[in-house]
Amino acid sequence: MPVWWEWYYWLCPVAWTLYGLIASQFGDITEPMADSNMSVKQFIREFYGYREGFLGVVAAMNVIFPLLFAVIFAIGIKSFNFQKR
Repeated sequence: MPVWWEWYYWLCPVAWTLYGLIASQFGDITEPMADSNMSVKQFIREFYGYREGFLGVVAAMNVIFPLLFAVIFAIGIKSFNFQKR
């Protein structure tokens, strides 16, 4: 990924969800893979940079994003009145 798109990666809710799914489901598998001597946990850490210890932050972001969107929606509905009387 180009360096100038990194900000979008950290602002994207889908990226946080995929991070959580991959790190939580595959982050604790220590068996070696069939084609290399590397374990699944090591592969995920080296290839993707995903760490299992970061799951608390991922969970918090997966709660914060929907709440942020709901607050923005509520403020928008309250402040924009398009009815002309």
